[in-house]
Amino acid sequence: MTRTQARLVCASAAIVAAVAFCSASLAFAQAAQEKPLFEVPKLARPAPAPADVAAPPADAEKTASGLASKVLTPGSGKKPAATDEVVVHYTGWTTDGKMFDSSYVRGRASKFVLNRVIAGWTEGVQLMGVGEKRRLWIPEALAYKGREDRPKGMLVFDIELMAVNEMPVAPADVAAAPADAIKSKSGLASKVLKEGTGTKKPGKYSTVTVHYSGWQTNGQMFDSSVTRGEPISFPLDQVIEGWSEGVQLMVVGEKRRFWIPQNLAYKGQDPKGMLVFDVELIAIK
Repeated sequence: MTRTQARLVCASAAIVAAVAFCSASLAFAQAAQEKPLFEVPKLARPAPAPADVAAPPADAEKTASGLASKVLTPGSGKKPAATDEVVVHYTGWTTDGKMFDSSYVRGRASKFVLNRVIAGWTEGVQLMGVGEKRRLWIPEALAYKGREDRPKGMLVFDIELMAVNEMPVAPADVAAAPADAIKSKSGLASKVLKEGTGTKKPGKYSTVTVHYSGWQTNGQMFDSSVTRGEPISFPLDQVIEGWSEGVQLMVVGEKRRFWIPQNLAYKGQDPKGMLVFDVELIAIK
């Protein structure tokens, strides 16, 4: 359960925990890794370095940034955007042929948001379609830039793009509630994004199941059940006040955007300030 979720549900025993995150062993990723994906047999020893590990060959594609790449296996699926989450298998070597990281060795694929990794990955993986396997030669300026605790120099990666998951994008009105938003006496503002199919609304003590994404007013997303692919359930009397009040306005199937002032959110704790949530009510228990 993320820190934001822990605050949201107040650690109630009745809450169904969201997917537990473990620390990603992928050194360059700043995102967490979820439960095992696309499992493969673990390798007993490091993968052998490719014959062209020392430098990109003459037929490698080169970009203006200095990134070089070569398609090893063509793909036919969707190409990711920088803000998308990707699932990949990969192996990385330094130019002397030493392997320093591999999802294949661990026996499971890695999952992360593409714009939260080194620049060479962000640029290179956007060139790929799902199902494609590509070799990247990433110059140090697009890798770890000489950091003492990371592999130095140009790095070489074989990457297989397994899946692309679109990340929720910050709404255009994230900075402030629009004029047509519904405002309550408490200061909560909301706007219906999709009409619901139900007629019953939850009560203060109802347990609800929702999908949601949350942003700060600068557009930074801080939490999302959508990206984890798993909704969350909780009692409405054990969440922040803005959620408790707002979700009671909804019917099953409805999707609504909330602008929750700080005094109805975390009252000065992180994430600070007004928060914006897109919430879809899936079920009332």
